[in-house]
Amino acid sequence: MRKKTVTSAAALAVAAALTLSACSSDDASSKPIADVSASAKTQAATVLDQPFKKPNLVLTDTKGKSYDFRERTEGKPTLVYFGYTNCPDVCPLTMSNIAIAMKSLSEADREKLQVVFVTTDPERDTSAELAKWLPSAGDPSFIGLTGDFPTIQAGARQLGIGIDAPKKEKNGTVVSMHGTQVIAFSPKTDAGYVLYGEDATADDYAKDLPKIIKGENP
Repeated sequence: MRKKTVTSAAALAVAAALTLSACSSDDASSKPIADVSASAKTQAATVLDQPFKKPNLVLTDTKGKSYDFRERTEGKPTLVYFGYTNCPDVCPLTMSNIAIAMKSLSEADREKLQVVFVTTDPERDTSAELAKWLPSAGDPSFIGLTGDFPTIQAGARQLGIGIDAPKKEKNGTVVSMHGTQVIAFSPKTDAGYVLYGEDATADDYAKDLPKIIKGENP
């Protein structure tokens, strides 16, 4: 599995912000509207030489309680993904791949790893909806967060991830444009130092997670 070390996290942020998937709750044939370079997409993991700082993001969890992302994940290996429950393809696939990979971990490592799913469609993705969807799409241990859209969008932008507010088309189809990157945060530095694209497989995560849990480069 090939890896790539990016020489400029700022440049990557610009590229990542362009990678938006057009997800439609009624059309499973949706495709990305923009792409990073072909060479970037061939990499399962991209290790950043200038990691992202954790976003100052305070939202609401599946129990309806306030969740301070920076505070609650401090010192813990963490994966974060922005998506929504009505997504027909990439969102459930990403959650499923991570969940499958976690099964290969020891119980101790599974307890250490935090997987956070932040909705890009907060109007429909309530705390209750996330609580119902995440166990079936991924794993019961996954953390689901919702809140007001501007706050979510600002938090995503701090990680170079672009998201647009869901849009209802004339035919009734709801389309949500969102970046499909998974960012891994180190338990040693609390920085987002590894990025995965939507092509990352369960096997890719299974190979890398033991190192990410230790704060090492995959």
